[in-house]
Amino acid sequence: MHHTNELQVKLYEGLVLLSLHDEKGTAEGWYIEYTVAAAVLAELLLAKRIQVNADNKDKIEVLDASPTGDQVMDEVLQKIADKKRPDTLKNWVMSIANISKLKHKVAEQLVADGIIKSDEKKVLWIFTQKIYPEVNPEPERHLRHEMRRLVLDKPLEIDPRVALMVALAKSAYLLKDVFSKEELKTHKKRIEQIAKGEELGALTQDVIDAVQAAVMVAVMLPAMLAATTASTSSSSGC
Repeated sequence: MHHTNELQVKLYEGLVLLSLHDEKGTAEGWYIEYTVAAAVLAELLLAKRIQVNADNKDKIEVLDASPTGDQVMDEVLQKIADKKRPDTLKNWVMSIANISKLKHKVAEQLVADGIIKSDEKKVLWIFTQKIYPEVNPEPERHLRHEMRRLVLDKPLEIDPRVALMVALAKSAYLLKDVFSKEELKTHKKRIEQIAKGEELGALTQDVIDAVQAAVMVAVMLPAMLAATTASTSSSSGC
């Protein structure tokens, strides 16, 4: 039975949609490539194309490498299938985040689906920047509505994808675009629970772990970068 509450976009498309400023079409968010990478892995896990092998130090293995029909997912799936030595979710998050023009590839899929359009604007008269203004606001409106409903209304029936969206958006610092400051403060505990996977009963642990891995990478990265900058500029060490 198909019900209208289902998300109309894939997890990583939803993230890119939330990160794009509707009118200006420019991206916002924090190290969003890492969260997009985790969202692609989560989609592949949900589609049972890959799995986490607990017996082999939590390495990812491919269950089905045939094309999914989704360009971004297929590129990642191929990458995983081609790797001679299996790797962990966390390392894959890092690796996929570094795929050239990852955000643009996702954006181009949303262009093909008629949700946003591709445009260019001049920056400082010399550089051109690709921008993606929204054409069909419905999928994003629906996404926001479902995320808000999950956090504010505490529905009994939970769509695991919406819960994953909240967890991923939290790690990319995009929740401020969906909720007011007041709402984020009032419902902080509820959001934490969702981000930890406590509301994801219907989902397998490895999908939750994939999102957790991304959250960790996205949170640790700025700190790690700051630490390396500090250590190179002072030799005192700590």
